[in-house]
Amino acid sequence: MLYLILSVVFSVLLLVNFRAHARFQVDTRIAILLNYPVCFLTAYLNQPSALPLQWPASTDTALMIAMGIGFVITFLLSGFSTQKNGMAPTSLANNISLVIPVLINLFILKTGGEITWSIAAGLAFSFGAIYFCSPKVSSTAGVKPVVSLLLAVFVAYGLTNTLFSYLNSTLTAQVGGTLPFIMMLLIGSMAGSALVLIWKSVNGTLHWNRNSVLASIPLGLPNFFSFYFLLKALDAYQNNAAVVLTMYNLSVILLSAIAAYVFFKERLSQRQWIGLGLGCVGIALLNGL
Repeated sequence: MLYLILSVVFSVLLLVNFRAHARFQVDTRIAILLNYPVCFLTAYLNQPSALPLQWPASTDTALMIAMGIGFVITFLLSGFSTQKNGMAPTSLANNISLVIPVLINLFILKTGGEITWSIAAGLAFSFGAIYFCSPKVSSTAGVKPVVSLLLAVFVAYGLTNTLFSYLNSTLTAQVGGTLPFIMMLLIGSMAGSALVLIWKSVNGTLHWNRNSVLASIPLGLPNFFSFYFLLKALDAYQNNAAVVLTMYNLSVILLSAIAAYVFFKERLSQRQWIGLGLGCVGIALLNGL
């Protein structure tokens, strides 16, 4: 449980970083795309012996590189959807995408163990909490939602989360442990980010400044540790991704709402308070309490 709590805390620190970007004139896209080398360097400093990396079979290596690139693609899709559809619909598509890894792990990969009444009820309460805590989607005059883009965000986040837990369960021990596994994923992310940075710099859609580059450091550190402790949490729960990913996503939403209320004086709506209550019940049930 400690690993899961640490992963949630570092994930919320990521969101706090994003809140500070506007104040310091940081281009969030540059900071995110440059945070992957920071993550890689952090992993290396924690385990220098991981290099040279022990790559698995070619098919598995391709999946790991694809997974790393997938992180970049989901970010770009989310950003594009936010521009076209707004933050609320995109956030809802992202949060509800959790249903994909949960269903795949429970009924196809069968890594969730026995589905007890407590697990089933916990998942039901958790998805209810995610719905109520997500920003309320309202129609905007003259703006037609791009449904295909929302569907792409939903599928991309769902599949990357599924592949993330699957590769962790099958390859982590084979490649030498959690840190080498993360470093391999990050190589794909760095390659994808480099291509995006070059492309956007050439077409003039990125505006480089020192703050945006430096912001990648306080972003990369919590990003790395959130990944690291999430993988450790999956290991501790016998890679029961249905339970771990649900508790992780839900806890990030709940703690983010509380942090926004405490530190940024953002008032919670009645809808969000209902979500917080449902979330607490869901987490308790998922832990068999």
